[in-house]
Amino acid sequence: MIRKGRPLSNAGRHSEGPRDEEDDSFDPFESFDAHDRAAGHSPQRAQSESTSASVSDPSETTYTRSRREPGAVKPGEDEAKKSQRPARSLKGRALGYLSRREYSRAELARKLKPYVEETDSLETVLDTLETENWLSNSRFAESLIHRRSSKLGASRILGELKQHALDQTLVEDAKAQLRDTELARAQAVWSKKFGELPQTPAERAKQMRFLASRGFSGSTIGKILKGIEDE
Repeated sequence: MIRKGRPLSNAGRHSEGPRDEEDDSFDPFESFDAHDRAAGHSPQRAQSESTSASVSDPSETTYTRSRREPGAVKPGEDEAKKSQRPARSLKGRALGYLSRREYSRAELARKLKPYVEETDSLETVLDTLETENWLSNSRFAESLIHRRSSKLGASRILGELKQHALDQTLVEDAKAQLRDTELARAQAVWSKKFGELPQTPAERAKQMRFLASRGFSGSTIGKILKGIEDE
């Protein structure tokens, strides 16, 4: 086999005689020490420099970067934001509640009680809200009846109204309104759940229990299950 390249001079051959045709002057496994010495870098010097570089100076301050989950709040950032927020007044908190839905006076008082400070007067705030027409037991009763009447009977709705310490006049007005629509509302609830008159005593008892749990009266339930409303 003939190798391409420069012809070797006699100085590059062995003293014992001509080398084999396949012998090459460059040994691929030759060390780079000769090249380092020619460049002025000895292996010992390079090793000592790398060793000294790996040892850190104890007097230097080492800075490390901690990893934080994406979206996580920086330490102290949440507290700083809270400290920058102005303290919310008792009336401002009450208006925030009333902007979402109607509240009774008793219910709003329970919501605000944990936030009352020494300088606050809860009753004064409630009186002001009523004077400015932000707070109204009458509107609350109408709102509750509107939200519950399509699902519950008069007894359930009236029981909920009484829990809010409303005036007896408001409760009686609500009672009269619910009694007038009791049969129609019970019919709608029954039709959505069953739609067919019971054929067995067990089925009849099941439908009666369901309507009674919704707060409809016994007379109304009897009319529904006897089919009197169809006549």
